[in-house]
Amino acid sequence: MKISKIKPILTDRYLLIRVYTDVGITGNGEAGCWAHHSMVAEAIREFSNYFIGKDPRSIEHHHQVLTRQTHFMGAVISSALSAIDIALWDILGKSVNLPVYQLLGGKCREKVRVFNNVTGDTYEDRAASAKKAVANGFTSLRMTPFFPGFEKKSSTDVITTTVEMVARVRESVGNSIDLGLEIHRNLKPDEAITLAQELRPFKLKYYEDPLAPECNDALEYIAQHINIPMAVGERSYNIFQFKELVDKKIAAFIRPDISLAGGFTEVKKVAGIAESAFIQVFPHLMGSPVNNAAFTHFAAVIPNYYVMEVNTHTDNQLALVDSPYQVIDGYRQLSDRPGIGVEIDEEQCEKTPFVSHQITDNIHADGSVTL
Repeated sequence: MKISKIKPILTDRYLLIRVYTDVGITGNGEAGCWAHHSMVAEAIREFSNYFIGKDPRSIEHHHQVLTRQTHFMGAVISSALSAIDIALWDILGKSVNLPVYQLLGGKCREKVRVFNNVTGDTYEDRAASAKKAVANGFTSLRMTPFFPGFEKKSSTDVITTTVEMVARVRESVGNSIDLGLEIHRNLKPDEAITLAQELRPFKLKYYEDPLAPECNDALEYIAQHINIPMAVGERSYNIFQFKELVDKKIAAFIRPDISLAGGFTEVKKVAGIAESAFIQVFPHLMGSPVNNAAFTHFAAVIPNYYVMEVNTHTDNQLALVDSPYQVIDGYRQLSDRPGIGVEIDEEQCEKTPFVSHQITDNIHADGSVTL
């Protein structure tokens, strides 16, 4: 079996991929560097020159060639390799008539827990959103604890508002529900530490990305001064970056994205490194129903999985694949179909215009750029 063609597909907000073979088996994948899909698509086209004519089943060999050949790396390159890797595992599964989770060692669980996001523009809206999610069967909730325009307010104002918001939400759902905060890299170290100290009474499960990811020493400093477990790593794109996070004991949760950080091949190794340190894997999931499927297989096979996004879609987005995975009572159901379990509908993709990410500026009250 040989690879005959690789086709990147820009559709809706996504970059999907189809890898064709000379025996009629086609693999499906997705790239996760969502801010730069057009650049990643070009990288996929360039990597096609290597893959055409190669055996798609030599997955680890291909990974080693393309990551070691020049040692030029980065999020765009890693995202392109990740999309191809997912598609190659899809091909392998179809070639032996098995789901990918069987090829990765078999299931550790029968279904995959997901969380829902708490939203709203007022305290009351946030509390109602949380209660609705719990009523729909979710036992894990996440909230970005800022109202629109927070970046123009003082640190003290933001911290005061956040504490009140978390208090309202915790009161609305009680103490049997996991609640975590997604800070979205919006704080400075002093702010992150002060806020975490104020939030101790609310039994938060995790404190996600309080700081921009460029400096692990700064993240380590925060970790040493707070009493809420941190979750980090969604922008990390290779095994070496995750090893540093683990070695520095920065986080209780790491957030690898298989469509960014090397596909099944690399991220399964990342999960093993985390397992050895009793760190839970909290995958970062964005993208289309293709990613929902791939991430579900990954979550099924690692013993240290915690939770991932529910990642809902519109009807048109769901139609990009033939059989999107279902969520029932806060758990994504696993498919036994060969490969990753979904097939991209190329006709539907062609009907759906691509919407590229637009760079915008987030500005403080004094006109400076926010973190």
